[in-house]
Amino acid sequence: MTSQAPTIFSLQAPKDVSLTEIEAELNQIWQSYGITGDDGALPAATRATTFTLVVYEPELTQYLLAAAGFYTGPIDGILGPQTQAALLEVQKQYELPETGTATPETLTVLRQAASKRHGIANTDATSYSVDSKSPRIADEIALRNPCRIITLSPIAGEDEGVKAQVSAYCPIQKQSSNTLVCCEYINLTGTTAALERVGGIIPALLIGGLPKFLWWKATPDPNNPLFKRLGSVCNNVIVDSCNFNDPEDDVLKLQELVETGIPLADLNWGRLSAWQELTAQAFDPPQRRAGLPEVDRVNIDHEKGNPAQALFFLGWLASRLKWRPTAYKQEFGDYNIRKISFVTDEQRQVEAELAGVPVADVGDIVGDLIALRLSSSDPQANCSTLICSETGGCMRMETHGGAQSSGLFQQVSSLSEQKAEVLLSQQVQRWGREVLFEDSLRVTGEVLKLAAK
Repeated sequence: MTSQAPTIFSLQAPKDVSLTEIEAELNQIWQSYGITGDDGALPAATRATTFTLVVYEPELTQYLLAAAGFYTGPIDGILGPQTQAALLEVQKQYELPETGTATPETLTVLRQAASKRHGIANTDATSYSVDSKSPRIADEIALRNPCRIITLSPIAGEDEGVKAQVSAYCPIQKQSSNTLVCCEYINLTGTTAALERVGGIIPALLIGGLPKFLWWKATPDPNNPLFKRLGSVCNNVIVDSCNFNDPEDDVLKLQELVETGIPLADLNWGRLSAWQELTAQAFDPPQRRAGLPEVDRVNIDHEKGNPAQALFFLGWLASRLKWRPTAYKQEFGDYNIRKISFVTDEQRQVEAELAGVPVADVGDIVGDLIALRLSSSDPQANCSTLICSETGGCMRMETHGGAQSSGLFQQVSSLSEQKAEVLLSQQVQRWGREVLFEDSLRVTGEVLKLAAK
């Protein structure tokens, strides 16, 4: 059964204010403020005192260009030469006026192209957004966790300073309550340079004494001044590697951030939980646990396009079994193949192969795992395990003899809640360092660094 979203009551519609008036305006909203419905049944409203979520959310143009296959550069909201060249290519291909800017006509054809490329049928071209296919993700977070949300929206164009808006909304739950707990929104819009200039005021807008989260919805950049400033004052920096443009390079950037002490979380890591649980369960019985050290062959199939999930899973496995990476090779073609060699503490060789499999129906999450097989070069070892998605993911493994050689077969049920807003709602319930993720990231970083040698 699909749960119905709560009704939203607008306590304060978006209101333009100056940067120095933000806190005063928010305070004014709550001073002696009570609301009632026509029948007087609605309770009084109060501001949420849970946490602050800072969302860095670049404008849509680059997302659409990337989703439609015209752009592979950073999603940073900067209308640079690469973005302009991509826009010109779109305009030339679709016989539009070649301005090199994001005209309404250009955005319309980009939405249509992105919809078609990602298999989204009957999409309203005027409302489709690659980054938010349903309501705005910030709204979804606020519905589940009333809080203060500060959105930083870098835009392209002339630097005209930073524009600020404040608003407040109350989700009206079906359960009876004496008080409506409402969300506060602060939206800051300007060029990247303009936002960097006013970065110093943002820490003052965070609610003191409560958890603070930064959701960086762009390519992570350890050298970005705004990123560094916000990362240093937040309890967690949250990213989603399924959206990375250059996954391997960007994963290395994540490792750099962890090494500098930033408490990092990746929503894409959360999508691996079912695979990790089934793998661990496969070796719970004592007779199979004894065979775990015999695993020296790993095969992982993932949807072609982004190897982050496959790399993280392999990094997790290697970190738990204390495998050290020794070699990394890539073979790109119909199947993007990555071959990684490891050595154990006992000097046994382990060979892993990650295959990017082309799929006809690309889902919302790029690079989802399809199947994995753990086996041994010793036919007597009791360790063979095959785990697949429930959408027929084992077909390629079976073609290569995986079904016959596998001693244990398990199936991963579809994760109905893989969307970023749901994972983010879970992530903001905790903060601090995630040891398992950092261990996996460390090994993954060691693997990727071998590619440069």
